[in-house]
Amino acid sequence: MINEEEVKYIADLASLKLSEEETETFAKQLSDIVDYVEKLDELDTEEIVPTAYTIPVKNVLRKDEVEESLDLEKVLKNAPEEQNNQFRVPKIMDEDN
Repeated sequence: MINEEEVKYIADLASLKLSEEETETFAKQLSDIVDYVEKLDELDTEEIVPTAYTIPVKNVLRKDEVEESLDLEKVLKNAPEEQNNQFRVPKIMDEDN
């Protein structure tokens, strides 16, 4: 069972602000999901071959060839801000992370 304190902890890790109502809702939903996954433990998988994919998968790679790069001046023309010939973007993480 996922309780509200665990939901608050997870929300804090994800830097999410949840209302009390959302916390209650997510606690119930996450508990239901965990309960459902636990039901899968009841299945007999002894004869089932482990697989990563249900269909055959193969890599399709192209030849690595040197090509002319984009013009730096044209590229930076689309940047909202630039610094030292690079895109300058807003900070998205706190110092604590």
